[in-house]
Amino acid sequence: MSGLENSLIQLKVTAKELTRKAAKAAKEETAEKAKIKKAMMQGNNDIAKLYADNAIRKQKERLQLLQLASKIDAVASRIQTAVTMRRVAGDMAKVVKKMEVTAGRFNPENISKVMEQFEMHQEELDVTMRVYENTTSSATAVSTPQEDVDRLLSQVADEAGLEMHQALPTAAKAKIGPTEQEENGLNERLRALRG
Repeated sequence: MSGLENSLIQLKVTAKELTRKAAKAAKEETAEKAKIKKAMMQGNNDIAKLYADNAIRKQKERLQLLQLASKIDAVASRIQTAVTMRRVAGDMAKVVKKMEVTAGRFNPENISKVMEQFEMHQEELDVTMRVYENTTSSATAVSTPQEDVDRLLSQVADEAGLEMHQALPTAAKAKIGPTEQEENGLNERLRALRG
């Protein structure tokens, strides 16, 4: 086994390990969100904010792990292509030698067989290049959404049917209605939650 093939195996193992760690971070994020809901239902909004911080951190950790796994997978794909191309190049070199020998004898039947082998290797190379291009383009298409603690708190409160004004100072509770600016902000949040 060549050094490239060993590197390929190591990269694939690393990508799988990162994907497993990302799944673990996702479970921890879900657990933190459950804690947010419980703390908000108990009226412990300060504790809910701490859990929201943890959930956001786990979400970012999960996304970073997935991005890294994707990048490593893209590198592994490139190495796989290099290994395949080296093998195909070796096969093609053998075919060319056969072509030279056959052309020297000028046997049309042998030339036909050699050309079929050459075309078969050319098709394999085309398929390999298409797979490589598809893998590379999909591996670089990952983007990280930016979430903040307030949005997550609001989302969990909405899911639980809780009022967010519990965390506001008493002076803010005394307001009769939202200002036009607050109402616009609420409408934007509602659109964001629905979308």
